[in-house]
Amino acid sequence: MSFLSTREITCPENLLRLAQSRPAPRVVIANAGASLPMQAAKQSVDAGIMIPVFVGEPDQIKTQAAALDWDISAYEIMTAKDETEAAFVAASACGAGHGDVLMKGHLHTDVFMKSILSRDNGLRTQNRLVHLFHMTVPDATDPLILSDCAVNVVPDMATKQAALSYCVEMLQMVAASRAKIAILSATETPIASVPSSIAAKELMLWAEQAYPDIDVAGPLALDLILSKDSVLIKGLQDNSVAGNANAVIVPDIVSGNVLFKSLVYLAGACAAGIVMGAKVPVLLTSRADPPQARLASVALAAIMASATKKP
Repeated sequence: MSFLSTREITCPENLLRLAQSRPAPRVVIANAGASLPMQAAKQSVDAGIMIPVFVGEPDQIKTQAAALDWDISAYEIMTAKDETEAAFVAASACGAGHGDVLMKGHLHTDVFMKSILSRDNGLRTQNRLVHLFHMTVPDATDPLILSDCAVNVVPDMATKQAALSYCVEMLQMVAASRAKIAILSATETPIASVPSSIAAKELMLWAEQAYPDIDVAGPLALDLILSKDSVLIKGLQDNSVAGNANAVIVPDIVSGNVLFKSLVYLAGACAAGIVMGAKVPVLLTSRADPPQARLASVALAAIMASATKKP
């Protein structure tokens, strides 16, 4: 369709440099014996931001590596006969401290998530699982963090609080500027008939107490989050977040999914995504992800993994 962006999606250089400045993490790839995960692994190894641990059927893994003319003899292969076993072997390896990042390979998302949620694998913590996207929008000076666009369907208040906390943590790692977090709704005024606006105000009041050193505002409609012109027209220039947000908490998975895909397909943004809240960062890659977005996701996971490693 003509309104789709024709920009080539590229991995942001600043994100890649940050990842390269840290020790390459051991990335355990669940069901790695397929073209896309193997390509992502090689690209990340070539960039110096991954030490792969392959999980799956060894002959398939070696065949895919050979197709890329890639010698993987220096890397570990953990045998698993099917996607279910691969998911649980990979999750258990990370739960036992054998990996720094868990990555979804060629397997169904529900199988992969089940392995993370199983308490037998040692990945669960007391924290809630929340998905974050680090969006690099062309011509923008800062990244835009979005939460949660892929895991929690209708997050409750505790999950939104966790999402906001993870946004603060990520911004401290990848952005030089002060965290300015917007809470998305369809209006800038709390209205009983728009439940997300009431929840946004409640979340903002909580965040003001929990994080006095950040700026947070909500509810805000999308134009007031992204457009300085809208901020001026509507007279909200005293709001430090409006028009300047570097993170957005969305009310539900539908609005979040639409927002991140709109930025990708209409603006040519690069979406790097990870799940936080488990023992290690989790890469929930999609078959539709372009190679540069996969590389950016690994870079983001490498940065976040370095923050959780003990000296």
